[in-house]
Amino acid sequence: MEAVMGVAAGPIRVVVAKPGLDGHDRGAKVIARALRDAGMEVIYTGLHQTPEQIVDTALQEDADAIGLSILSGAHNTLFAAVIDLLKERDAEDILVFGGGIIPEADIPLLKEKGVAEIFTPGATTASIVDWVRANVRQPAGA
Repeated sequence: MEAVMGVAAGPIRVVVAKPGLDGHDRGAKVIARALRDAGMEVIYTGLHQTPEQIVDTALQEDADAIGLSILSGAHNTLFAAVIDLLKERDAEDILVFGGGIIPEADIPLLKEKGVAEIFTPGATTASIVDWVRANVRQPAGA
């Protein structure tokens, strides 16, 4: 792929993942389909992924972003683990966003840890697609 002004050409690549023991993936599948229908390449990892598996997939797939879906209440631990692994592997350019059942009080802490955005129940697929388009792979100074 050619790079233009420091930005990779081609569609945005997003790994959509369900970390931890949460067994409900309908929302993640809806988001994956919406991103795909918007022209993005989406890699859905399936249920019960460890942070290591998610980061490995993102690196192997040359992903631009990772979308995490968590309903189990383990968001503080699992989001932080993904962010830490990306830092350890010099892959901080992979944007992490997420959604699910996440209390409003936890959102500032997650953003402080490096999560770019959190979508809570009621967020529309259009708003998520628009956010990914506006925030992933922005050239310097854009």
